[in-house]
Amino acid sequence: MLRYTIEKLKKFGSLLECNREVDYIYEMGGLLKHFKNKRPILFNKVKNSDMKSIGGLYGNREIFLKLLDCNEENRNFKFMDALVNPKPYKVLDTGPVKENIIKRNIDIIKILPANKFNELDSSTYITAGVLVVRDPERNKIFTSIRRMQVNKGNSISILIGSNKLTNDFLELESKGKSMEAAVVLGYDAPFILASQYPSATYGVDKYEIDSALRGHPLEVVKCETNNILVPVYAEIVLEGKIVAGKRELEGPFGELMGYYGKQAPHPIMEIEAITHRNNPIYETAFPCEEEHLTNGLIREMELFFYLKNMLDVKDVYVTVGGGYRFNAVVSINQKREGEAKSAIIAALGLNKDLKQVVIVDNDVDIYNPRDIEWAITTRVQGSHDIVIIPGALGSSLEPSHDIRGVTDKIGIDATKPLNGNGKFERAKISGYERIDIEKYFPELKGL
Repeated sequence: MLRYTIEKLKKFGSLLECNREVDYIYEMGGLLKHFKNKRPILFNKVKNSDMKSIGGLYGNREIFLKLLDCNEENRNFKFMDALVNPKPYKVLDTGPVKENIIKRNIDIIKILPANKFNELDSSTYITAGVLVVRDPERNKIFTSIRRMQVNKGNSISILIGSNKLTNDFLELESKGKSMEAAVVLGYDAPFILASQYPSATYGVDKYEIDSALRGHPLEVVKCETNNILVPVYAEIVLEGKIVAGKRELEGPFGELMGYYGKQAPHPIMEIEAITHRNNPIYETAFPCEEEHLTNGLIREMELFFYLKNMLDVKDVYVTVGGGYRFNAVVSINQKREGEAKSAIIAALGLNKDLKQVVIVDNDVDIYNPRDIEWAITTRVQGSHDIVIIPGALGSSLEPSHDIRGVTDKIGIDATKPLNGNGKFERAKISGYERIDIEKYFPELKGL
């Protein structure tokens, strides 16, 4: 998983290695932030830790798609195929993740170089941990990225987040039962992407989606202290239970969109065992960056196929500036007047988190902010082309939502009129796309 990924990144020429000692309190986070969490960095010397650490693994869109052996053109089809054609995983008796087993004197702070990123963060945090549980009704494996505050001893606080997971836990808690769980650290691209498929919407087993994405069965092994299955090639696994009847104050924490999330009581997970590979590599992530890229990719897939049922969609981009969830740009081949407005209504209604959507023609590069700005500037009249839906359901993670508890949603029709009589035809240089700039400037080769 992770080690194979590291080798692939080296072949791509995408991996940075830091051989200077780095403190996991602030310093490591500062380095990851410097590269906008888009450059994988292997920290070979971590202060006060015997473990190496790696971060920025899955924050670069181009690199991530490359690790998945797909591209912008075919990604949505690959992701949808994994959803509709899940594949079985394979249970083994043991594997490398069992090379070391710790069951006594567990002190998370002393064992893991978990990071403190921001000045007001309440503690160190595990930010790249994938939480693994079983659906109590269907016995399917669900995985998700959750922020985890490191408490004293063997305790971590988990911001559960999702309505389904919260309801599943509360249902067990009402019966006096705790929820078996594991936290996986050190995984690969298919594993994190599979974790972002909405459990409540599709009810699918995340390990079966993972197996479909990677093209062969994910190999897993049962935990030492519970019945949760975890990848045999994971670097580190924390296993235990989310405890019924216990809460601990969690936060503040530097959250999505760059603001601090508030302090509140949240469930705790008691770690009953830690298993890890020899010379384990601790995986971290600057908060609310790389895990949200994968979430955005799944949102793009959902929106693409939803809109495709009603009009000719070229592509969908859920933007980084919108936290990979609040803003989207949709490229369409508009054939009838009104299709762009219909796309706005459909997109904003699909997911409560989506706050703003811009619809453009297929001559606009949706990944280029300058091109989007150009389309809005030259093809939009506010009185005709801006749709505002006041007081709609929104996401509590969007800061302005907290002012009233609802969100005003905005749609912008930045498409050109169908009866424009050629007025909106973009000026082009004949043969521009065939120019090989290195023929004219050889010194630019490879740059």
